[in-house]
This record gives sequence, structure tokens and C-alpha cells, in this order.
Amino acid sequence: MAVPKVAIVGRPNVGKSSIFNWLSGKMISVVDPTAGVTRDRVTQLLFHEDRYFELIDTGGIGIVDSDDLSDDVENQIAIALREADAIVFVADGQMGVTPLDQEVSEQLRKIDRPKLLVVNKCESTRTDLELPNYFGLADAEVLQTSVKANRNRNELLESIVNLLPPASEFEYEEGTELSAEPEMKLAIVGRRNVGKSTFINALAETERMIVSEIAGTTRDSVDVRFELDDKAFIAIDTPGVRKKKSLANDVEFYGLVRAQKSIRRADVSLMFFDATKTISKVDKQLVEEIEKSYKPCIFVVNKWDRGLEEKMTSEKWAEYLIKTFASMRHVPIAFITAKDSKNIRKLINLAQSIFKQSRERVSTGLLNRVVEQAIDRNPPPMRRNKRPKIYYATQVATEPPTIVVKCNQPILFDPAWKRYFLGFLREELPFNEVPMKLYFRPRHDEEDAG
Repeated sequence: MAVPKVAIVGRPNVGKSSIFNWLSGKMISVVDPTAGVTRDRVTQLLFHEDRYFELIDTGGIGIVDSDDLSDDVENQIAIALREADAIVFVADGQMGVTPLDQEVSEQLRKIDRPKLLVVNKCESTRTDLELPNYFGLADAEVLQTSVKANRNRNELLESIVNLLPPASEFEYEEGTELSAEPEMKLAIVGRRNVGKSTFINALAETERMIVSEIAGTTRDSVDVRFELDDKAFIAIDTPGVRKKKSLANDVEFYGLVRAQKSIRRADVSLMFFDATKTISKVDKQLVEEIEKSYKPCIFVVNKWDRGLEEKMTSEKWAEYLIKTFASMRHVPIAFITAKDSKNIRKLINLAQSIFKQSRERVSTGLLNRVVEQAIDRNPPPMRRNKRPKIYYATQVATEPPTIVVKCNQPILFDPAWKRYFLGFLREELPFNEVPMKLYFRPRHDEEDAG
């Protein structure tokens, strides 16, 4: 790969994720006093002094994971170190050098890569006097930083750039491609342990995320770039969500918030269900969040191989979903087995199709011919002894397709008739499988959304 990679490593809770977010200029990794919050590799493409490089945040070396995922975390760190062109070794300037820092140091000495030792949390100049105590941790430049006090951020970026290998002839070209907007962003959403990370790994064709039978493995929302048919996409892997009253700590609360943000910034949401489990309250909360965002969505029934073993049929599952989510009848349904990469390409093609639908725009002439057909087939009923009248309609926006209907009095249109009307428009216009916004407006200034 032409763009060099820089891994941030160190023992737990020295501020690696804080430094990662600080250099990235935005909140990406979850930051929490709890040791071991970061488990997966989290990456961000940065550009400084005419150089592109990929910054990689990793879990704490030596962490005893509460869910017995220590080996998985260590494996992710090992992958990051193996791929890294340079290493940023972070220590805590307030705690002093610990035995675990020494262990990390010994591990890193065996790796022949350029290194930088960053002594973090140096908010006060009093910590400067302790700096010589850290010199033995690495045969490398030593730099003091403080995310809290915004100390030496630019110096840190410059030091990292100085560690990079000479720029290849393709670095700028590839960096520009990686920083370009992808074809589509997919939010991978679902309750815990439905196979979201397995799906991401299948897309990326690498052990990009930790995949485990333990529920709630992913704590960060992680963007994974992948390519299909020479087109670039972003898959946003979100933390598994459980009921709000069951949130055990701040880390899980952040996970819930990040799942909501991921839905909002994605182009299409893939709502995952486990073929062997019934629909839960958490599933309903997530679907409600997707519905509120007016995002195109696909219901993805994963672990379909197990569903077939239990004599389940796609017709039964489709009926179950439609019955549970009546207001989302337009949402297409896909059946996949992520661990075997079965039907994944079809799912991405379907996502592209509905994303395209959400960006369609129809002419006012076509729209009004369809409006006339809807009225001819089922005229709006009288209300308050008055006849509702539609004068014309026009599409005013896309993503979602948004239609304004000019009428005599919006209040005269019965809610049931509005649902019929919206369904008719969806069927007759190129918006079959995507959410739409429909507003009834009087010809003058009176406001009444439908």
C-alpha cells in the first residue's frame, strides 16, 4: 500500500485514543477512564506537510479484558504493528514508568521500525523534570504532549511525518483516492451479536474487526473502506445496542449514541437481525431511529444457514418483519450468511439500488399525472362538509425524496387517505423501496405538514 501507516501503541489508559482523536481533529475512538475501552483497530487518514499517512489506534497492550477477549485484542495490536511503517509508543507522564511500560518497551525493541516515544498527560511543566526517567523506554525521540492542555500537537504531527519512509510515487494519488468521498456509506446496525463484525470482515476480506461470540465486542463506531467492482465504499460498524435501562456503563452509553450518529451520517442503513432469534425491543428501537432519520434501509436477516437448519423460510421471515414494522413495508429484505460471505455482493448491489432511488428526481408533469391517477382511483373523502382539493404537487428535494402538495386546506385530508396517497406515489414513482416525505400545504402561508 502506498500510504504509510502509523500505529499508536502502549499499555492501557495512557491516552492513546485521546491522542488519536486529537490528531484526527474529531471524536472517533471512544475515550473513557475504563482500561481496555479500545478493542478493534481504529484508523484515520491524515494529511500533514504534503504527506498522507494512516493513523491506527489500538487496544492497550497487556490488558486483561473483562470479556476474556485479551487474545483477540492482542491479535489486533499485532496486525497493526505488522502493517505499521512507524510506531508511536505512548506513556503516561503523571504515573511514571510502570512495569507494564517496561514490558511494552521490550516487545517494541524486537520490531525494526522507526519509533517515537510520546509522554502524554504532561499538563504541567512540573512533569518536565521527570522526563529523563522515560529515556530508557525507547531508543527514539521523546516528546511530551497534553491533549487536555493542547500541548505540542503540531510538533507531534511533524515528528510523525519525520518517521515516515520516503514518499512513493503513488502516495499522493492513493491518499487523494482514500480521502475522496466514497460511492456510498453503509451503517451496519443491529443488536449485539447478530454478526455485524463478521459481515465487515467479509467485506474487507481481512480480520478488520474482532469477531467473537461474546455480545457487545465492538465499542467504537469504526469506518472500514472497501472496494467492489472498482468502486469505493465505507462500512460503518456500530456497537451492538441493548435496552437503555440495561446500559452498564458510560462506554455502552457512548455506543448507543454512536449507533444513532452512524445512522444519521450513512447513506443506507443495513439493519441486521439474527435468523434464529425473535425480534426484540432493541431491534424496534433501532428501526424507529432509522425511520426517524428517513434513511434508505435494508432488513438483513443474517445467519441464514442456521435459519434453514431450523426449517425457517424466507416467506415466513418477510411476513414476520412486515407484521412487526408495518410502517416500513417498503423496506427490502435480504438473507445472508456473513461467515460464508453468502449473498453479500447481492446485498451491496441492492444497497446501491435503493441509494440511487433516494436521489431520483421526477418531473412536475409526471408527478402531477400520478397525483391525478391517485385521486381518480380513490378520491379524498369529504371532511367538515368540505371537499379536499389538490391543485398540484412538486418534488422539492432528494435524499429523501420530498414532495409538496398544494391544496385548499391541509386539515381536510384524512390521515388514512394520506397513507394511501403516499403508498400510491411510492408505487408509481421510482421510489418503491425508500422513505419519502410528503407535505400538504395551502396555496398561501398557512403551514400544515402531513
